[in-house]
Amino acid sequence: MPFINNSSYDESVSFLHKHKHVSTIYAGMFKKFPAPIYKREILELQDGDFLAIDYNLKNSTKAIILCHGLEGNSQRTYMNSCATYFLERNFSVFAWNNRSCSGEMNRLPRLYHHAAIEDLDAVIQFALTKVDEIYLIGYSMGGAQTLNYLGSNKVINKRIKAAIAVSVPIEVKSSAESLKKGFNKVYMKNFTNDLIPKLKYKAQQFPELLNWDKIKDIKNFDDLDDNFTAPLHGFKNREDYYFKVSPARNIENIIVPVLIINALDDPFLGEDCYPVALAKKNSFIHLEIPKYGGHCAFPMKNNSHSYAEIRAFAFIETLHSVR
Repeated sequence: MPFINNSSYDESVSFLHKHKHVSTIYAGMFKKFPAPIYKREILELQDGDFLAIDYNLKNSTKAIILCHGLEGNSQRTYMNSCATYFLERNFSVFAWNNRSCSGEMNRLPRLYHHAAIEDLDAVIQFALTKVDEIYLIGYSMGGAQTLNYLGSNKVINKRIKAAIAVSVPIEVKSSAESLKKGFNKVYMKNFTNDLIPKLKYKAQQFPELLNWDKIKDIKNFDDLDDNFTAPLHGFKNREDYYFKVSPARNIENIIVPVLIINALDDPFLGEDCYPVALAKKNSFIHLEIPKYGGHCAFPMKNNSHSYAEIRAFAFIETLHSVR
């Protein structure tokens, strides 16, 4: 325990959204949810780069920090929906953008990845100057960053109370392999279409580091991660990268309450992304595996919010009740 196999979401999903691609595409392309009113602050980093943080300081007592997925940003629909849900319940919200994701290209060669915990730590330190306690909520890659942060640090600030990771690739290689299969290749193509212009920009900035010809040949994550992600971020190759940035390496070290929500039908996740055995023996890891939900989707009947933020709030409230 605690492994949650019978998710309440399965009873509240419409027939149409029991199809993984319908849920995923609806949430990613068709569902709209406006961003809350934010103040944007540019956070200068020690290495000379910067992060853009959008935040709404509703309450100085408690806040959530939202971490977006691969090629997402602070104002994606799933981020807006979650932010609004928590603002309406008197939480402050900090929604940050990974390097290159804010609408302005970052300065250095490196971009971001699943274990970019130094940048997440900078956001956490910024938030802790404004609120008393924080909760981390990460989606997909942002969920991996969240779990890696909590599992890699031997000492966690006691003001970080809990975390929720949604649709998270526990084993990044397993996720990358899943995106090579069948219709999932459409999602792969969308990612590469978004990333290639950034790499071209970086190749102009740093021609000594990036091979322009190899950029034109990118077809999948193998090409992307072997030739760019791994070498730009100090890994030997994509296998080294996949292994070291996967939360599976360190989530057993987590010592704050964490809820992982991974749908069984998630087209982005392979079979190694459901750490049932770990959840059964680690009292801090709560693993919920709904049958349905797609990727970062979890649409609800007659509700503009998703199950993910509703469940995240309920998880946090449960922790409050046992203090």
